[in-house]
Amino acid sequence: MVKEALLVLADGTTFEGEAIGAEPANGVSAGEVVFNTVLTGYQEVLTDPSYAAQIITFTYPHIGNYGVNDDDRESRRPFCRGVIIRDLARRRSNWRSDADLDAFLRAHGVAGLAGVDTRRLTRHIRDAGAMSGAFGTADETTLEAAATAEPGTSGVDLVATVTTQDPYTVGDGPLRVVAYDFGIKRTILRHLSTMATVEVVPASTSAADVLARNPNGVFLSNGPGDPEEVPYAIQAINELLGEVPVFGICLGHQLLSLAIGARTEKLPFGHHGGNHPVRRIETGAVEITSQNHNFAVVADSLAGKAEMTHVNLNDGVCEGLRVLDAPAFSVQHHPEAGPGPHDSAYLFDVFAELMDAAAH
Repeated sequence: MVKEALLVLADGTTFEGEAIGAEPANGVSAGEVVFNTVLTGYQEVLTDPSYAAQIITFTYPHIGNYGVNDDDRESRRPFCRGVIIRDLARRRSNWRSDADLDAFLRAHGVAGLAGVDTRRLTRHIRDAGAMSGAFGTADETTLEAAATAEPGTSGVDLVATVTTQDPYTVGDGPLRVVAYDFGIKRTILRHLSTMATVEVVPASTSAADVLARNPNGVFLSNGPGDPEEVPYAIQAINELLGEVPVFGICLGHQLLSLAIGARTEKLPFGHHGGNHPVRRIETGAVEITSQNHNFAVVADSLAGKAEMTHVNLNDGVCEGLRVLDAPAFSVQHHPEAGPGPHDSAYLFDVFAELMDAAAH
């Protein structure tokens, strides 16, 4: 049975649709509304912990056509607050499919909204910026109040809501890597485990604890929210610099920049998609990249601390840095993809080479 539902943004703009997925408490789901431009990989996007506290809008109109399967999960469960789509596929068709998308959403308690004019919604976010919103079967007044009350992703430590509680080990490669779990994706671990035995540790792990594990390198993972709200990680990274090679991705890139004294800022609507062009400054080569972040490093703040290695060709955002006085580097985009192109996968080899050089 079709249940009419409504999305209300914090600025009062409304969008009509139909409820899908789980039934939220009191008929309301609230979060920061963002849009993602991937054409495929909706399951990987939904299970990326970097989307904690966010409602994901897919710009591609047809979602759910190949179903879902256990192998394509990027984390133990979705951490997003909801999903908004134009058209939910009526039947799934793929030999790897275990279930349909609607059943997946219901199983994990994620509410959704289908039948929405996602083109209009995306254009509105691009013009007005990402903002809080609420959707569901509740009345408009209730949804508007929930949207206004929703704090969004600024000024909140969301890493604490997604990180592992206990250390665990993945892979059996010759090198030893300690990976901070700020919201780490399984595809990242698959890449790292081909070259190293990876010990994944909670986000609050101290530098002394990490160094006691005798790593060849330390990896700083992706994760959700405002990097300035994770001071414990910034302190640990600061103490690790110069002691061991460091490689950061996404939130890890932002935390590394803060650890060396640079600054971060919130972008108007962030980068979420699998088609962002990034120029590698050293060679001039352009890489098509996968991205998912709302905050970014302020390029000018790197002066005297690090050199910028990559730049986003859409808006000039800093996409990579190399620390000047320590074996440490990071990128804003996702070289592991999952989903997305593999143009930047070489960065894992760069990390391995850095660790080999430090060991000799």
